Amino acid sequence: MNPPRLNSSPARPDRFWTRRKFLQTALAAGAGLLAAPRIWAQSTQVTLARGTVFHDREGTGVRRPGARGISGVAVSNGREVTLTDSKGRWSLPIEGDWTTFFVIKPRGWRTRLSPQNLPLGYYHHQPQGSPKQQYRGVAPTGPLPESIDFGLVPQKEGDKFTALFCGDPQPRDLREVGYLAQTVVPELRGTEAAFGVSLGDIAFNNLSTFEPLNEAMGLIGIPWHNVIGNHDLNFDAPDNQHANESFRRVYGPPYYSFDYGPVHFILLRNVEWLGRSADKGKGGASYRGCLGERQLEFIANDLRQVPQNRLVVLMMHIPLRHGTEFNPRGETADRHELYRLIEDRPYTLSFSAHTHHHAHLFMGAEEGWGGAQPHHHIITGTLCGSWFRGAPDERGVPHGTMADGTPRGHLALQFDGHRYSMDGYRVFGRPSNYQMHIELPAAIPQAQVEATPVAVNVFNGSSRSTVKMRCSQGDIWRVLPKVLEPDPRFVRLAERDSGLESPYFQLPAPMPRCPHLWKGTLPQGLGPGTHLVEVVATDMFGNTHHGCQSVRIVA
Repeated sequence: MNPPRLNSSPARPDRFWTRRKFLQTALAAGAGLLAAPRIWAQSTQVTLARGTVFHDREGTGVRRPGARGISGVAVSNGREVTLTDSKGRWSLPIEGDWTTFFVIKPRGWRTRLSPQNLPLGYYHHQPQGSPKQQYRGVAPTGPLPESIDFGLVPQKEGDKFTALFCGDPQPRDLREVGYLAQTVVPELRGTEAAFGVSLGDIAFNNLSTFEPLNEAMGLIGIPWHNVIGNHDLNFDAPDNQHANESFRRVYGPPYYSFDYGPVHFILLRNVEWLGRSADKGKGGASYRGCLGERQLEFIANDLRQVPQNRLVVLMMHIPLRHGTEFNPRGETADRHELYRLIEDRPYTLSFSAHTHHHAHLFMGAEEGWGGAQPHHHIITGTLCGSWFRGAPDERGVPHGTMADGTPRGHLALQFDGHRYSMDGYRVFGRPSNYQMHIELPAAIPQAQVEATPVAVNVFNGSSRSTVKMRCSQGDIWRVLPKVLEPDPRFVRLAERDSGLESPYFQLPAPMPRCPHLWKGTLPQGLGPGTHLVEVVATDMFGNTHHGCQSVRIVA
């Protein structure tokens, strides 16, 4: 059965869910459990799971006699959140036929990692295992253990650190897993980032690629978190509850949270499975962006443990709302209920992917956001680009330029207390200072100079960026207007690559309104000869990025 629908209207009169009404309703059971778990359990006749969070000195995940329990650590069953007592003990109710329990990693500790650097701080209690489906799910776990123990290993975590955020890897098959291994792994190997995150669509319907992709990404050498996407679901699932069985087997809970340094991170599952889509034929999928009542309760309970002055970072697959192009499956239906839970916090940030373009959104009152400052939501460019479309390079790897003209890449964010920043967008196979492309002909007849447009695509640009251009050392800098048009370089690439044959694919249609495009014209009176067009882009963090392009004026 699908979770109850919560109102998603931005309006806030009494007949809709208010923050107070939602919290009073959603937290009634959770608050009682946090205050007195034994009384709550006795009054509702539920089965409790119990365990201990302990100092895992050997890093094996096995609790040895005499291992010290860790007090004050949060543990969850996906709805309620409780804190361990002075001896590290916790207890939480089992819900339904199965429940996944997980520890919420505190600052200064880490969970045990798999050989592929996947976090292992969870336990599936699923006595009968997953139902039989095309792709294998969770194996039967048998009776409830007497104690479900979570080991933590100490680690140093400063106020300043870097984390990597990557959109959809989305390989169709082992060939495309190889594309990722050849391009992503060598560039990120040796990074000093604390951890990385893939923001959903880990696979492209073929869930057998999970393990080989993990083997490749594990070579990067840092803990790696994975958000669930719409292409990571079991398409033969009878309902939404069982649509993530294969993902759970490989990656654990589909949503959870953790602390790193002074920042609180929450991974979310905002893909609701609606069943097979008859109009898409065999294997067709129908879904929508939705968090659901149970997950919203978890977020509310989780945030009760997080001080108000902390930065809270949310990571999901489907954007909170669509960007410049309307797409009902490109936004989260119950996002306004999420807003009610975070909008009174001064420091929040969120990430998504899904749309295969890169954009910065700033949610304000017109979107139903009630915070004092707009909420910054980043739709992140993807590891596969435009699903590995386009002409191959010398290694046979397609360039995969996305429909907004953004190349394949990722983001590296720097965190410092409750502040964050990023110095551009990181393009695979290019130096870090490659932050834009300038599109204009290599040669222009002098009579056409004033009619020739100059288009500048600043990959990490936003409505808070300023872009200036000049055409010689003596020329003045001119501010370029931001436009919402197709990126002309992508249009040119799409025409060039239109005749590709298998195993390669032509590019998708251009995005009608690129969200980070600026446009101008060359100055009047530009004489014959070769000139240098220079561009300086300043982003919302005060970083400046430079680009240049030569042009020859023909008399």
